[in-house]
Amino acid sequence: MSATPEPPCPFCTNDPLSTHEFSKVFLDKYPVSPGHRLIVPKRHVASLFELAPEEYSELFTIARELATSDRSAPDGWNLGVNVGPAAGQTVMHVHVHLVPRMLGDVPDPRGGVRWVVPHHAVYWTD
Repeated sequence: MSATPEPPCPFCTNDPLSTHEFSKVFLDKYPVSPGHRLIVPKRHVASLFELAPEEYSELFTIARELATSDRSAPDGWNLGVNVGPAAGQTVMHVHVHLVPRMLGDVPDPRGGVRWVVPHHAVYWTD
């Protein structure tokens, strides 16, 4: 009996929008909003916590540069990383989501990333 082969890593096999010393930037294939980008280390590593300090730093430096230079002028941003299957990671290559947000894109944006565990999202009613 043979094991099912892993699909090729999309971050290792596809062309990025841009490349940097330790990382690459891609448009998200399934964007949450227009302009949703992924900042990905060049080195194939599954967990954010396995990155070398310079790789880690560059991911977040690039996120800041992209956000502060975005000409579409979104009203806000969500920045997120899923680490491990229990956290929803489906591509086992670190990637930081940079998601532009606009006022009114959802009825009530309060709670932001807390919505990953919906029954803990609404904390302001306690």
